[in-house]
Amino acid sequence: MELTNQDIADLVAFRRELHRFPEISNEEEATARRVVDFLAGTGPSAVLTGLGGHGVAIVYEGAGPGPTVLFRSELDALPIEELPDIPHRSTVPGKSHMCGHDGHTTILAALARQFGRRPPARGRVVLMFQPAEETGNGAAGVVADPRYDKIRPDFAFSLHNVPGTPLGHVRLKPGVVNCASRGIRIVLDGKTAHSSMPETGTSPMLAVSRLMPALAKLGGGSFHDDDFAMVTVTHASMGEPVFGIAPGRAEIRATLRTRLDERMADLCAAAEALVHEAAGKDGLRHTVDYHEIFVASLNAPEAVEHLRAALDAEGIPHDEEQLPLRASEDFGVFGHSSKSAMFFLGAGVDRPALHNPDYDFPDDLIAIGARIFMRIARNLLG
Repeated sequence: MELTNQDIADLVAFRRELHRFPEISNEEEATARRVVDFLAGTGPSAVLTGLGGHGVAIVYEGAGPGPTVLFRSELDALPIEELPDIPHRSTVPGKSHMCGHDGHTTILAALARQFGRRPPARGRVVLMFQPAEETGNGAAGVVADPRYDKIRPDFAFSLHNVPGTPLGHVRLKPGVVNCASRGIRIVLDGKTAHSSMPETGTSPMLAVSRLMPALAKLGGGSFHDDDFAMVTVTHASMGEPVFGIAPGRAEIRATLRTRLDERMADLCAAAEALVHEAAGKDGLRHTVDYHEIFVASLNAPEAVEHLRAALDAEGIPHDEEQLPLRASEDFGVFGHSSKSAMFFLGAGVDRPALHNPDYDFPDDLIAIGARIFMRIARNLLG
């Protein structure tokens, strides 16, 4: 279960190569190809490409019957300009791995090296390199792909690095660990007019001014209560940037957030009712649509127990502090058909936060994450 010094050197170089050539959600074609090329020599039983977009599944079969265990990482980067001048800085303007998905992918590559030398004794391991996590459509696309039925797991595991937590320390709990969220886009249509005669048009100004605070007030409840809801207005625009035209069109965008999917349905209905009322009052037409839809991520108790056993066997400290997180994560989709669990691996107390322009995944986490996943696999599959 050990990685050699040469393995570590190769894996660090691979992680930094991924970092230099980031691709954002739904554009990860070259990243997927790099993964397949890097793991070609590990002798997998099967390689599935183009899953749910640019997803890749690398499969290692055991000699005997047993469960299917899936380990998942993400391929996508973010549309953020990287700031620090490091040797492996992003070569792509305006794009960078500021969430550490390059590190998560490398952790799975470390597993592939080890399974290439010693496959599981029974069952099978699926290494799932998933696209488009940041936009919420990646996991759903993978699971909806007809070929997913061939690799559908009994257990699914994932991790995410978390700056602000001591390096190598794990946060883990059963139940909700990531909130459901979705973007709501509201368009209000009226009629433009000359700015000297606004009464001849139909302006969305008053509707916008009422809707933004009303949407925010839909939030409420304690974060640790299942009735928690949060609405964050993220964008608003109205009319043209000129002085001679009274506006006839406006757009509002907001993020809806809840702990549970059932509560999200109620929040969407309440938001749509507000829009209908505000638009109707001023004679406006309106449309509402949703984007970047994330279901709630819930850790199955049995999967959590397997994770805890692995952490204890490896002597890795863990607790339930700081969970659940307000942030969303599309790994929850895998839990709809498998016993799944995600843990959160400390990236260091003083490291910049995720999505900051100066974040860089710590290479020391590659071996730690691989140890945890490998212990799970050997405990379940031998």
